[in-house]
Amino acid sequence: MKALISVDMEGISGIVHSSETNPERYDYQRGRELMTAEANAVIAGVLDAEPTADVLVADAHGTFRNLLPEQLDRRARLVRGKPRALNMLAGLDEETDAALFVGYHVRAGEGPGVLAHTMNGEILDVRVTGRAQDEDVQTTAHTPGGDVRTTGRSLGEIGLNAAMAGHLGVPVVLLSGDDAACAEAAALIPEVVTVPVKEALGMAAAVTLHPEEARDRLRRAAADAVSRRTEIPPLALTGPLHVEVDLASPHTIDLATLVPGVSRTAGARTVAFTAPDYGTAYRLILLLAQLATIRPA
Repeated sequence: MKALISVDMEGISGIVHSSETNPERYDYQRGRELMTAEANAVIAGVLDAEPTADVLVADAHGTFRNLLPEQLDRRARLVRGKPRALNMLAGLDEETDAALFVGYHVRAGEGPGVLAHTMNGEILDVRVTGRAQDEDVQTTAHTPGGDVRTTGRSLGEIGLNAAMAGHLGVPVVLLSGDDAACAEAAALIPEVVTVPVKEALGMAAAVTLHPEEARDRLRRAAADAVSRRTEIPPLALTGPLHVEVDLASPHTIDLATLVPGVSRTAGARTVAFTAPDYGTAYRLILLLAQLATIRPA
């Protein structure tokens, strides 16, 4: 059995502020330790259920160099650093039996949600029109807020990554974060096991579990989720897909139109492309997010 654990930082118990998630801020080291401890709890839960499992852990926050390798459970392998294929899901492939999302956050524009965003602040909105589980999908109205729209739903990082896992036939069996993130995951995948480790009060405030209590719950939930992995369907979106991305910076729009197949639309901040499948759409969305970080020379 092969499991991929993707670990973000904003949804870790005890974390409520960017000073705890930003390498340049004073409380970052403490945030790293909390993040690593929750990753270890989930590793332990997976191995409680499947003692011979091959467990990969993808560091999925910011620089992708946050988890402390020397403190990580030695039974798991760590994927760290960037750039890399599949971004937050590096290490995922068709042979993976289950994906587990730890420390995830709600999409931008939703809330209250701790440190809510989608990828970065430069992407204002992404709309995807296609098919989901062989049902017709209608184009949805644009609502600003940095989210991704597909199959009549808004998708942030939770939905984008779950759909990429689904494209490879892999179910997302567990998600942890604040209560808003857990609700977002459950709306997309009703069967997913969720672990709310804090109750969001706002962008930078929450009522949190004690970190040790959160880890105990995560370990038990991970074992349960892995045991029930065959009962949880992958989130599958089928193409072709039409994608529109609203970008904050005119400079990013200029860069985006250099990508073959990406063109400006009538919207002042919008570029669009068509993808034959979700895997292609996902990679192009990631590329546009990366272009958004480039500043004019």
